[in-house]
Amino acid sequence: MSAREEIMSRIRTALSDAPAVPEVQRTYRRTSEMSREQLIEQLVDRLVDYKANVDVVPAADAAATIAARLSAATSYVVPAGLDEAWLAEVPAGTRRVVDSAEQPASVADLDAIDAVVTASAVSVSESGTIILDGSATQGRRAISLVPDQHVCVVPASTIVQLLPEALPRMDVTRPQTWISGPSATSDIELERVEGVHGPRILDVVILEDA
Repeated sequence: MSAREEIMSRIRTALSDAPAVPEVQRTYRRTSEMSREQLIEQLVDRLVDYKANVDVVPAADAAATIAARLSAATSYVVPAGLDEAWLAEVPAGTRRVVDSAEQPASVADLDAIDAVVTASAVSVSESGTIILDGSATQGRRAISLVPDQHVCVVPASTIVQLLPEALPRMDVTRPQTWISGPSATSDIELERVEGVHGPRILDVVILEDA
């Protein structure tokens, strides 16, 4: 008997009496009553605690804020569906790479690029988590994981307090990236090291509704 056959045999034996599956209790909170201002305040508090840089600005100031956050970058990558108006004030001398399904940037190309600019799908203020779902404004997971700096735009209308509020807003069949601050680990001698599994710098631009 092979190892696979033995494992399957044990599973069949364990399930031979067809135990009933207990009903999952769903008594957790599914909605919140926080105002838009409270949601923004809570999200900012969590992100700053995670050592992210956060700007809360009117939508009209998006381009200027993004340009300021990219001031030290010589190159950046964007998904093909990103709003061009957000990039209007980035200096012309800063090299822009557009990543698309037809012309995806290679890992080597991305490794040589300083920054990435994306939008976001939904954010959970209680945990300080920003979720990207791979749609046209956010692009492939690779572009948000390889460059050293991530400038992420969060429209205030996409912020919710609780995870159960976020899930119905998402297409769960898409590849997702959940971000809670810059990439960091303390696995080695409890020393915090940033940039291990993704961008070392996270700049979040929260756009207040007009």
